[in-house]
Amino acid sequence: MVRLRIAMLALLIAGTWSLTGCGNNQVASVTKPTTTEPSKAVTPPADEVAVERAKLDPTDRALVDAQEWCVINTDERLGSMGAPIKLDIKGQAVFICCKSCKKKAEADPDKTLAKLAELKAKKKG
Repeated sequence: MVRLRIAMLALLIAGTWSLTGCGNNQVASVTKPTTTEPSKAVTPPADEVAVERAKLDPTDRALVDAQEWCVINTDERLGSMGAPIKLDIKGQAVFICCKSCKKKAEADPDKTLAKLAELKAKKKG
């Protein structure tokens, strides 16, 4: 009897999770067809990024354009998660994609500045 109740409870919980998902109201990724194309959800359209970058003053916007990607989460374009956040690391302006990257960026300033230089060089080349 106890096993039956546990099994029923497990089914109820699994059913609830499958209906609610992660709260993003999207179909679970297992039902999506697999393709070799990059996901459009990972990189928002350029116009959305441009809208977020337009919230910055022209000087900061130029710095963001030169950096292009977050120094911590290098898969995120600056502006893809809202307006880029400016940090001062050893006197240099560094931009991150979101608040959660701040602690890591400030924890190892030399690594952060090295990644900044790498991103700027990659953007130029």
